[in-house]
Amino acid sequence: MDPVVLRDDMVDSLEHESKGCVHSDSISVAMRDVPRHEFVADERSAYADRPFERFGTRVLAPSTAARLLEALDPQPDDSVLVVGAGVGYTAAVVAEIVGDRNVHAIDITRRVVYEARENLARAGYGGVLVDCRDGVDGLPEYAPYDRILLEAAAVSPPRALVDQLAEGGRLVMPLGTSEQTLVCVEDGEVVTRLGGVAFGPMLVEGEQADTPERNRTRREDREYERRDARRRRGWEQSWIDWDEAADAERSHED
Repeated sequence: MDPVVLRDDMVDSLEHESKGCVHSDSISVAMRDVPRHEFVADERSAYADRPFERFGTRVLAPSTAARLLEALDPQPDDSVLVVGAGVGYTAAVVAEIVGDRNVHAIDITRRVVYEARENLARAGYGGVLVDCRDGVDGLPEYAPYDRILLEAAAVSPPRALVDQLAEGGRLVMPLGTSEQTLVCVEDGEVVTRLGGVAFGPMLVEGEQADTPERNRTRREDREYERRDARRRRGWEQSWIDWDEAADAERSHED
């Protein structure tokens, strides 16, 4: 089927009251114009409203991307930073509105960065700058930004990202851990809560999928401690013959 028809059907469904993800004309037009199939290998899957995994990163369902974009509300000529470039689709929709040279995207996974660059160039948004960075640090070289979109969950707005906002700028992000809420942050404060979401946690250096030798994080330290504690509990080891062990202990005492 013609990709243009598939895109129109996708956006029509997102505008329908049953989903109600797309409200603004700018987001509607941009999502109809961006060739999503250039970012997703299978053409039909590209326009299905479902997420999937790619190189250890989550590719957002169109409805989830639409919620983020509506909250972000980019305006023509805004300077925008996307933290968590993924396959590059979200950055492309933003670029359709603000201009590709006004969009910067970063991702902590180098392989994802390479793919995002290729996808954006193939789709006609080669002016978007995509760099391999730790998202918590943002991209200070090109700050300030009118809009920042964080596509990963954090327990609080990352200070560096808040600091890189222009006056009157907006940060959109999933806030929380097991229970997350999509929020808008302005002047360092949460000003709007837009309902529940489910995103992966913001990664730090050493946690990305393509790291050949992972650095130990506090989260990993806790897991290793739990494993060690379980190893020390002999009663959990099915291979121990407790009667034989007791006999050996008595023989040693004699």
